[in-house]
Amino acid sequence: MGLSDFLGAQVWLKVETISPIASFKARGALNHILLAQEAGSCRGAVTSSTGNHGQGVAYAAKMVGVPADIFLPLNSVAIKKRMIALFGGTVHEIGRDIDAAKEHARNFAEERNATFVDDGESVAMIEGAATVGLEIAEGLDGIDRIYTPMGSGVLASGIGLSARNRQEQAEVIAVQSHGAPAMYESFHAGKPVEREIDTFADCIVCRVPAVRALDGILNWVDDCRLVTDDELLSAMHSMMVLGHLLVEPGAASVLARAYRDREEIKGKTVVLVVSGANVDSGMIARALGSPQLGGA
Repeated sequence: MGLSDFLGAQVWLKVETISPIASFKARGALNHILLAQEAGSCRGAVTSSTGNHGQGVAYAAKMVGVPADIFLPLNSVAIKKRMIALFGGTVHEIGRDIDAAKEHARNFAEERNATFVDDGESVAMIEGAATVGLEIAEGLDGIDRIYTPMGSGVLASGIGLSARNRQEQAEVIAVQSHGAPAMYESFHAGKPVEREIDTFADCIVCRVPAVRALDGILNWVDDCRLVTDDELLSAMHSMMVLGHLLVEPGAASVLARAYRDREEIKGKTVVLVVSGANVDSGMIARALGSPQLGGA
């Protein structure tokens, strides 16, 4: 059995994990840094991240030939810290969460006159993410629904902008964890809503919604929905067995939500955006020790 049979729909995966950084984040990071360099203002790149965006910035900075300083919250995933360092980035661990780390990163960039790559407020980051949606819309006709993970909102807003521009009928559904529902609640409130973070799915979190990304979500995304951490573990397991892909918890959110929505999508053409695969052995073991979606 594959994912299409399992969900009763025509399921396509937009896989963003087959890259040096195992996520989509290099698209926007390289766009941002190249634009800053063309403007003559990029002496170095600085950002805050839970890991994937930091890898993207470190990788892009290395390609361009400038230093990168990446600010991570305390207790970040070890494999993501190692990968940032391997790409030449300097890791600074500070702050209780991504938004606390962001304040330190912004101050650091200002002190050194470096380029601050703000994941949720950078137009260049959204443009980079929009290329994911463009590839989906140009590569597959008749899409009914696209599920995308949502952390800062950059990927969801970029996909909404580009995919809906090419295929107006395509619904875009953004998925976040119950343990970090800031963007979900902001979408439904129509304004920024801060919420604390209590989830291991670090790639789909924020405490303080970014205004620009939220504006994109409100304009270009059809709905925002939640999944539990238990569903994420089960979806990781199911993705390994049925999709033959290793994904991190946040990236598994799209399968978890599609399974919950299976009656809605029955017989439809559905795209799941697989956004990242930076996951350590401990989390893989937790996923494999969890039942698959549906209890298998």
